[in-house]
Amino acid sequence: MGLTNANKSINTTQIDCCGSLRVTLALAASPDISSNPTDIVLILDRSGSMAGTPLANMKAGADTFIDIIDEATDGTPDGTIGSGSRIGIVSFADTAVQNTQLITSVATLKAAVNSLSAGGSTNHADAFTQAMALFDPTSTNAKVMVMFTDGKTTAGPNPNPVAAAARAAGITIYCIGLIGADGIDPAELNEWATDPDSSHVAITPDDAALEDLFADLAANISNPGATNIVIDEVVNPDFVITSILAPTKGSANLVNPNTLKWTIDELGTTAGEGATLEFFIRHVADTSGTKLVNESITYTDDQMNQATFPAPTVEIDCGIVVRPEPCPVPIDIEIGGCQDSVVYDLGDTYLESLGRILQVDVNIRNVCPNRRVAVGVVLTEIDDQGEEHQRGLKTLTVPAHQYPTCRDVLIKCIKFVLPEDLDVSGGSPTALCNPRNFKVRVIAHNIDSDFQCCDVTV
Repeated sequence: MGLTNANKSINTTQIDCCGSLRVTLALAASPDISSNPTDIVLILDRSGSMAGTPLANMKAGADTFIDIIDEATDGTPDGTIGSGSRIGIVSFADTAVQNTQLITSVATLKAAVNSLSAGGSTNHADAFTQAMALFDPTSTNAKVMVMFTDGKTTAGPNPNPVAAAARAAGITIYCIGLIGADGIDPAELNEWATDPDSSHVAITPDDAALEDLFADLAANISNPGATNIVIDEVVNPDFVITSILAPTKGSANLVNPNTLKWTIDELGTTAGEGATLEFFIRHVADTSGTKLVNESITYTDDQMNQATFPAPTVEIDCGIVVRPEPCPVPIDIEIGGCQDSVVYDLGDTYLESLGRILQVDVNIRNVCPNRRVAVGVVLTEIDDQGEEHQRGLKTLTVPAHQYPTCRDVLIKCIKFVLPEDLDVSGGSPTALCNPRNFKVRVIAHNIDSDFQCCDVTV
């Protein structure tokens, strides 16, 4: 039956700005229909809205479906469904009719399809009921329903419980939808179909595409599992992949911080089989909002199975993001040899944002003669949570003095420039002139014991 499931999910829908989440990729495949006999019921909508080209294109699609299954079961289009598989036809409008039983004659199946005419309402519940009645509960064959419809339920009871009962009985349900005059409800198709919806539901607004949809579905149902699977997953650039757990089948490798490759030699070639891969990603951007987890994901295998993965999104909450203005571009200045001074025109500079200047003075106590002192002044700003944010570091050297005793040295005019867009002290983050709270730390050390050269001849 080829690839029967392709899914992608995440373990949470909301994280903080630098938060992480777990991503799970899942696949399932089943063996070739030639070694895995399957009973298939085509459930075909013949309500009034199907009149004209929609009905003609549906018949062409159903005929193509029957031909593909015919060839897949025994390797040749000989007019007989082989290897123990069978197909039955149910059609529906006001009520449903079993147009054939589960049979192997391609000609009889096509004759039943091509005899359909459009008219009446849409009774999905009776369609599922009549289709279920065709299956032999004692048969070991796999059981598949293919529901085709172009509109909402307009007759009969709610079909959801009937479809649920079919799934509970082990029947795989595929749905093909045509957006017709009755206004199909995609949510209803998702409700009826086997999970995941992405690999069991196909909808088109163009009835000319029906033949291709039926053909693709027949190819997936008849494929021999999947071999030489390669999945290339690329996550959104706002995330990086932090770790990859060992998959339940195959191997996975990190290609770069945003890309992984998962390879599987074979899946579902002898029996129905699933595989999962879990990996973790972390948000590294500084922007909030709803973001797609992956940028792209591609699937290939030797059987040319088609895989459509969901595209989950996650809500990112970065709070208030502060972007300090960039450092000015430096201007290179060179002082030539033996030049005592140089004058250089730095040109124009422009006021980029409002700010304040904080000037501090500090008195260094008990600086003894002939001692130079290294001084560091560290400035931090305190936010409303009591956390400190670096705002500046100034280092300077206090020259040695020649007074006969130790004395205090006052250092004046140590200046820090504080742009308003760095304000984290509280209040409105967009308002000017908020009170701002800072802490200043001063570190002072003697840096040598005697700066004077000694008159020593070596």
